[in-house]
Amino acid sequence: MEKDMRESIIRSYSEIAVVQKQSCGCCETGGETPVAAGTAESSFEPDLGCGAPLEHAALAEGLTVLDLGSGSGREVFAAARAVGPSGRAIGLDMTPAMIDLAEKNAAILGVQNAEFRLGEIERMPLPDGSVDRVISNCVINLTRDKKKAFSEIFRVLTPGGRFAIADMTSTAGLPEEIRNDPSRWCECVGGALQTDEYLSAIRESGFRDVTVVSDQADHSCGREGLGLRSLTVTGRK
Repeated sequence: MEKDMRESIIRSYSEIAVVQKQSCGCCETGGETPVAAGTAESSFEPDLGCGAPLEHAALAEGLTVLDLGSGSGREVFAAARAVGPSGRAIGLDMTPAMIDLAEKNAAILGVQNAEFRLGEIERMPLPDGSVDRVISNCVINLTRDKKKAFSEIFRVLTPGGRFAIADMTSTAGLPEEIRNDPSRWCECVGGALQTDEYLSAIRESGFRDVTVVSDQADHSCGREGLGLRSLTVTGRK
């Protein structure tokens, strides 16, 4: 079942990268302005996020930032600008087609301080204590083992490092037919934990000052009645 879920997610997001249209995603729009057709950035996929974690990431010149589930690089490039030439922005994605698209976008935009790595959030290909900030926009809910994901975030952060994550949670348990439906996972529904369980997983990983900075009901994409919330959470190691 886990392998089927993962392959379904990779297939769906590969289609987005190839055809540059939304065939599966958390939300139709997020916190950023859509890119105009015909510009250098028009090869970005539609914004599939559910919040604006960059607004809460406390980025500064010279920091190293890791974006989990970086897609075509939209938020990586924004982070790269924020940390400046002396900083670095890293995008991690498990979809090879998205990595290819992000690297193409970096070349088109001439971004020198961004890089992209293929890998999974539960097994990040980064050394311990190697990044100052971790951001993620509607991606942790796609992982099966969220406690492992948060433990990995804790591992790769420097002491005092911070995260800012936007994600989907639920105020009530979801029916088994939704939790076991790969297509609902692709919609960022099937993997949504209850809010209290989600926050507990973060705290149990060792993070301090865990704070919900935004909490909004989500009724998009035909998901009314499921008690879904769009949550933005910050914390530090």
